[in-house]
Amino acid sequence: MQRRTFIRHTTMASAALAVSSPYVFNKPDFPVVRIPEADRKFRSTAVEKIIAEVKKKAGNKEIAWLFENCFPNTLDTTVEYKVKDGRPDTFVITGDIHAMWLRDSTAQVWPYMSLMKEDAALQQLIAGVISRQSACINIDPYANAFNDGPTGSEWEKDHTAMKPELHERKWEIDSLCYPVRLSYHYWKITGDVSPFDAGWRQAMQAVVKTFREQQRKTDRGPYTFGRTTSWSTDTVPGNGYGNPVKPVGLIVSIFRPSDDATIYPFLVPSNFFAVASLKQLAEMAKVIMKDDAFAAECKAFATEVEQALLKYAVTERQGFGRVYAYEVDGFGNQLCMDDSNVPSLLALPYFSGVKASDPVYRNTRRLILSSSNPYFFSGKAGEGIGSPHTLVDNIWPIGIIIRALTSTDDAEIRHCLTMLQSTHAGTGFMHESFNKDDASKFTRKWFAWANTIFGELILKLYREKPHLLNQ
Repeated sequence: MQRRTFIRHTTMASAALAVSSPYVFNKPDFPVVRIPEADRKFRSTAVEKIIAEVKKKAGNKEIAWLFENCFPNTLDTTVEYKVKDGRPDTFVITGDIHAMWLRDSTAQVWPYMSLMKEDAALQQLIAGVISRQSACINIDPYANAFNDGPTGSEWEKDHTAMKPELHERKWEIDSLCYPVRLSYHYWKITGDVSPFDAGWRQAMQAVVKTFREQQRKTDRGPYTFGRTTSWSTDTVPGNGYGNPVKPVGLIVSIFRPSDDATIYPFLVPSNFFAVASLKQLAEMAKVIMKDDAFAAECKAFATEVEQALLKYAVTERQGFGRVYAYEVDGFGNQLCMDDSNVPSLLALPYFSGVKASDPVYRNTRRLILSSSNPYFFSGKAGEGIGSPHTLVDNIWPIGIIIRALTSTDDAEIRHCLTMLQSTHAGTGFMHESFNKDDASKFTRKWFAWANTIFGELILKLYREKPHLLNQ
């Protein structure tokens, strides 16, 4: 299966340099690894300008080199921009998989949002992502990934209501949250409402309708899924409906953002994401759509889910106190772990209204960054959270990056930078995951989300804590 294929890569580093960290730097010769300019999909003057600034001012030249390679990777290699029916239209592939995930496409362009006002072409590109996402949701709000047209896919024989426009039809709450997040912040940054046409409004109505269906208050809803596979996490128990839940106001997510099936279908981080999205949608409905009734519905829905989270998603763990569970079912069963894919528990302050200072979050953070999380791994190459998606002993750079993005501790952020700098295996790019003892064993050589979010971290540090880029 393509997303699980492990790639062995021999490092091009010329020497090993001992440092105070327990991990080992590769000291590369900083070769040119960015795709040639003539082959790049899209050029942003604002992106090129900030790359030049960071290269000039960052004292850590390897970090600056990684930023130069990673930050523009989405624009260089994954976007197809055009004008369709007089409106911008942008299709964004993930990298080595030629399909557009609603989650990934948002995450891939997210780090460029702060640069839109300096670059009109970049703003149009992101407006095109919003338009394409709206069209995708209107094709099927239960799908997570789409083709660039009705081409069919390798998963067209899945046991669900597939359409030729769909690459994959795994129901994940965050697939509908990410487009809301992108729309909301695009509007807040630019003031432009042109992407929010009748198609967008229809898509936003579909978001709320789908969330309501998956509260499962009266029935199990219209969605089922099955796949003929030997991977247990790639298909669904319960005759395609997932394991049973007790309707308590939370929203069922049959799959995690890793595209792995949930065990207890109330996925807590994704429900937190839904709360944030519904609040954002309430504001957009009132101001942009001029629909007070829909705004009130979204606001009340957000409150309902938020209260259910406080009642059912918090548990006691010996040695940690009150923490957030990763998954629950409303019957009292809870799964305590975390997965690097965002939304995650670690990332709660990054995408939701949960503050980094929240006592329950702080306890949860201590738990999931310890051996009490079954998917926290530590070895010779690094330490961090992985995912059942890549099995055991594999650490995700995205998890390390999120740890840094949600930290206020310079020492912790520096620790994360050290690991990121020492585990790219001489490639100059981030990967999906790497082996905890040998970073030259990694998955997904071309994974644009990991690259671009690394760029997001470095840009944030350049603006807020530039001293950390000099060490």
